[in-house]
Amino acid sequence: MKVGVFDSGIGGLTVVKSILEHQLFEEIIYFGDTARVPYGSKDKNTIIRYAIEAVEFFKNFELDMIIVACNTVSAYALDEMNESADCPVIGVVEAGVLATANSLQMRDANILIIGTNATINSKAYEDALRLQKFTNLNAKATPLLVPLVEEEILSGEILNATLKHYFANIERPQAVILGCTHFPLLTYELQTYFGKETKLIHSGDAIVEYLQDKFNFYKQCKNPQLEFFASENPEALRTIAKRWLDV
Repeated sequence: MKVGVFDSGIGGLTVVKSILEHQLFEEIIYFGDTARVPYGSKDKNTIIRYAIEAVEFFKNFELDMIIVACNTVSAYALDEMNESADCPVIGVVEAGVLATANSLQMRDANILIIGTNATINSKAYEDALRLQKFTNLNAKATPLLVPLVEEEILSGEILNATLKHYFANIERPQAVILGCTHFPLLTYELQTYFGKETKLIHSGDAIVEYLQDKFNFYKQCKNPQLEFFASENPEALRTIAKRWLDV
């Protein structure tokens, strides 16, 4: 099986990491639109246009599936991507909702959704979670966390001040949906801030759970072939991928 993983930048590498750990595909093609990151501050029509262009890029590889690691694209452009693609396209929003529903038995659990402005404004997570009968939802745009991860500021005073800026007045949630694939790189600091009793819903782990649940995907390949592409400075992406993924 050959899969394409699409993200607006480098954050989708956290999804690749989960896929690699579970050995789900024989070949992984990653494309980061680093020339136009971030998507979270762009309008819906622009996001859709960029997403369809990504589908056209992936048509060069005869893929079996495309995984949209970007929450913003998953929220706004998944239908359009499926219409344009020659293979199934799945996104992290639906996967994140499934993971939340599977992990929380109480439908009145206090759930916090964090993500880019565009993801939060779409209300994609909230609408889907309400269909699962969840009632106690709070969504918070946290755009400053994206450039911190891009700069690899994953701990320290700047990050701690940013967390306090966003969350100081928020009641401690029972679960936090990490609605941006950059955010799993902040797992330790987020878990420390909210406490060990708060469950963090990680897009990469959610995608694996979704593939296993919906497509019956389990271990297929111990040593998958990896290729990394970027719309700008691909060597920088490959360098980060080697460091983050240890490949």
